[in-house]
Amino acid sequence: MRTVRSVDEHVAAVIALGGPLPAERVVLAAAAGRALAADVRSTVDLPPWDSSAMDGYAVRVADLGPGAVLDVVDDVPAGDTRAVEVPAGAVVRVMTGAPVPAGADAVLPVELTDGGTVRVRVDDVVAGGANVRRRGEDVRAGDVVLHAGDVVGAGAVGLLAATGHPDVEVHRRPRVAVLSTGSELVAPGDRLRHGQIHESNGPQLAAAAEAAGADVVAVEVVRDDVDGVRAALHALAARADVVVTTGGVSVGAYDVVRDALLAEGDGYLVHVRMQPGKPQAVGVLADGTPVLGLPGNPVSSFVSFEMFVRPLLRRMLGARHVHRRRLTATLADDLRSPAGRRQLLRARLDWSTGTPVAATVGGPGSHLLGALARAVALVDVPEDVTHVAAGSPVAVIDLREHW
Repeated sequence: MRTVRSVDEHVAAVIALGGPLPAERVVLAAAAGRALAADVRSTVDLPPWDSSAMDGYAVRVADLGPGAVLDVVDDVPAGDTRAVEVPAGAVVRVMTGAPVPAGADAVLPVELTDGGTVRVRVDDVVAGGANVRRRGEDVRAGDVVLHAGDVVGAGAVGLLAATGHPDVEVHRRPRVAVLSTGSELVAPGDRLRHGQIHESNGPQLAAAAEAAGADVVAVEVVRDDVDGVRAALHALAARADVVVTTGGVSVGAYDVVRDALLAEGDGYLVHVRMQPGKPQAVGVLADGTPVLGLPGNPVSSFVSFEMFVRPLLRRMLGARHVHRRRLTATLADDLRSPAGRRQLLRARLDWSTGTPVAATVGGPGSHLLGALARAVALVDVPEDVTHVAAGSPVAVIDLREHW
């Protein structure tokens, strides 16, 4: 007996299989790609003191005037910790990022002077406050700078360091094992005999899982044998938080994942109203490890991972946003879609006009892997739409990495 679901219904059911994993504290160098387990507050003001935005001279604006010549009484480079003051009628030379001396109310760029080091001629004037970065104008001590669920990117690492955090609390990465099933599968590089193919789903899904923020602990292949599949599932579950399988979930005589999960007592099969990727399987092993059975055709496997497995992994990672970014694009070519199926078509995006234009790549067949590497998006056609004309707006799922 198979359950019939819409895509959204199956997404919700899969995401419910797991929640955010426990938190751990890691150094900043290990934080990129991880989701924060708690809000982070700044320990300092940014900037921590008034600083110069330019190479030039700390001045009292009242002393300026075209042609004025003023004494240069000191130099303040970046990193200078002295307490320096600008006296009336004089200037202090300052470098970008250096503290602005007391008494100064602006920084005069060197380009507006003759660049003198003992006495300097003023060629133009600036207004009060010019080229001064005020203490705390970016961040105040105690401000929340990042929130729980934010995924740490390079910019966030810089912010954490600048606000005084040598380490940060993040959720543990989900551990994923990938199991490809099929007696026809041989390793890439091995000689193919008649009836055999190179195994591509395992490497493909392992790469997708790592890009989603997971740690891949195993990529294995098993022949079409129910007992062998069951043994492999239990061995992998001992090492992983999620086991992803490919192949063996349809109605054929050798669909062994189907039989293995049903034999576990807590597995079920699903017909999802989508193309590609209609046959799916879900199981939970005795130790609580979820198993997600994806179709064996490579495009179906890839699309199924994107729609179902990736959101679960992002939830387990602790990310606030678990779904890919969605865009509206203009369709480049007419397309047809079967009634009652949500169509997910591989596409390229052309941004040359400033707004995205989506051109589908590859045919609708779920075995057509050749165009997959060129796709950066999925055109998402609703179940009740059977024809979309070229030039029409379409919903697009952006497959490029966005944290």
